Amino acid sequence: MRTQSPGPGLGRRRLGAAQIVFFVVAAAGPLYAIAGGVSATYAVTGSVGVPLSFVLLAPVLALFGVGYAAMSRYITNAGAFYPYVAHGIGRSAGTAVAYVTVLAYSSIQTGVFGLFGLSVSTWLNTTFGWNLPWWPIALLAVLAVGAAGVLRIDLNAKVLGVALALEVAVLVVLNVAMFGHPAGGSVSVVPLEPSSLFTAGVGAVFAFSIAVFVGFEGAATYGEECRDPRRTVGRATFIAIGLTAVLYIVTSLGMAVATGPDHIVERATAEGPGLLFGLGGQYVGPAFADTAYLLFLTSQCAALLSLHNAVARYFFALGREGLLPEGFSRTSKRTGAPIGGSLVQTSIGIVVVSVFALAGRDPFTDLFTWTGVTASTGVTIIMIAVSLSVIGFFRRRPGSETWWRRAGAPAIAAVTLTAILVLIIVHFDVLLGPAGSIPSLRWGLPGLLALAGLAGFLRAEALRTRRPDVYAGIGGPLREDELAETR
Repeated sequence: MRTQSPGPGLGRRRLGAAQIVFFVVAAAGPLYAIAGGVSATYAVTGSVGVPLSFVLLAPVLALFGVGYAAMSRYITNAGAFYPYVAHGIGRSAGTAVAYVTVLAYSSIQTGVFGLFGLSVSTWLNTTFGWNLPWWPIALLAVLAVGAAGVLRIDLNAKVLGVALALEVAVLVVLNVAMFGHPAGGSVSVVPLEPSSLFTAGVGAVFAFSIAVFVGFEGAATYGEECRDPRRTVGRATFIAIGLTAVLYIVTSLGMAVATGPDHIVERATAEGPGLLFGLGGQYVGPAFADTAYLLFLTSQCAALLSLHNAVARYFFALGREGLLPEGFSRTSKRTGAPIGGSLVQTSIGIVVVSVFALAGRDPFTDLFTWTGVTASTGVTIIMIAVSLSVIGFFRRRPGSETWWRRAGAPAIAAVTLTAILVLIIVHFDVLLGPAGSIPSLRWGLPGLLALAGLAGFLRAEALRTRRPDVYAGIGGPLREDELAETR
């Protein structure tokens, strides 16, 4: 068993479970995910059963978390997913997953820049009458997030912690108001009935819903900066799943209760993200609605910062192991932050925003939507690979964990997530909205993920032949202290 150091490291171990929860839940962006994502799910799919989809998805993600948490005791690496796959299935498969991961997370972060630019532009126009285009705002956000990405990780965690606390507080107030003013005078549970979900559009509902959850699975990215990675990663993952699931279930149901199940689709289609804030203004007051919208903007900022930190660490890990240029693994001597990866991700953001702006594409229906569905598809593929990796890893160590952790839960998660992936691919045209009729996008965006995986696999195979020493280091070393306890 290899025991060598994995190479250059990140900053000192400053993070506990609470700080990691701030990062991963902020990446999901509960307020912007609900205002934007849940409203879009109702509108695009025409399904009233959106709350039930979250009820059913949460246990699936928890099953994934069981094996994911077990693996985190043995592997501590900023590359998160791909070291798990490298040790569980094989190094070439791990590198394929690494490339898919970088594409998926980089996609969603650049997409949120488009949404943020549009949201701020709308707010400035409504509040001050300033008619500014979305793209200069988005580019300024790219630079600001890039600058924050090279600060100390615990400082970023404090910022995200405050932002997340305010988001949750707003959602609690909104839910109390919505359930306190049910349409028709009584709280309806129709959105939780199976007949409301299992209709012709059920595949698209699940596809949208899993996209809203994206971010919870990133806890392992911060393993090298945790004070106790053996316990912290798993604990943070389950807290993140539980917190986001409760927020999504309760608030999506509250929206249907307040508008009436018969009218939620119609109003979501007409009002979009404004539906949640309109209900807040109606039942709590205009001042609260204005405050909630400002927090909607800060929610996007928090998600951008969290996603940037995650992607920068992926680039760092890949550069350190020779899977990408070595410069990607540069860290700041002062803060320990992955400055190389941060600069790369900032550059990608500038290029993507500029391309969409020059092409005159819409920041929401084009940039945000296309990158978002690409990311959710990629993350689903990654979770399937990790679940299978858990089974492979512990098959060689049968006494390491209980049967449920090493095989039972990961197997169920892999089968269920595969079914969800099939639904996503089948309904990919629905997810793209008006652009779904364009074949180059309908098949091209999933094809990008396939190409990324193929490029990673071929890169690893080339290293196997030309630089076997580098190939042998893919995935980094295992935690020898944990392995020793199982021998």
